[in-house]
Amino acid sequence: MKCPFCGDDNTRVIDSRPAEDNSSIRRRRQCDVCGKRFTTYEKVETVPLMIVKKDKTRETYDRSKLEKGIVRSCHKRPVNMDQIVSCVDAIESEIFNMGLREIESSKLGELVMDKLKGLDEVAYVRFASVYREFKDVNTFMDELKKLLK
Repeated sequence: MKCPFCGDDNTRVIDSRPAEDNSSIRRRRQCDVCGKRFTTYEKVETVPLMIVKKDKTRETYDRSKLEKGIVRSCHKRPVNMDQIVSCVDAIESEIFNMGLREIESSKLGELVMDKLKGLDEVAYVRFASVYREFKDVNTFMDELKKLLK
């Protein structure tokens, strides 16, 4: 494992234990060259999940892309990074538990909105406004009315 600080390949595992979600292993490592410590997570490699876009093109699922979208929705909201990571973990677990090799982007978007609704309602509305491509204020107000019910 390459050290993120100095880039050297000589690192060793100091501690190893199951991560909080029990689906990965958390390892504390120390660089033999610079002495700095860092954490890595090890997960079982799965068959790559493909996302079927609206135009029927396919692209490989990218966790960082999902995380970035949620971070953007939660900008300046009282949501910390741990909550966002937990949200992404929950979405991933739900997707991978379906046992599918492909999932439509619309289904993924709905899963994200379900999780965001419970996390922060403003972040939910922000995500929905981009995801559902609100064309005018009336469409936006309709979504707010649904949320208030």
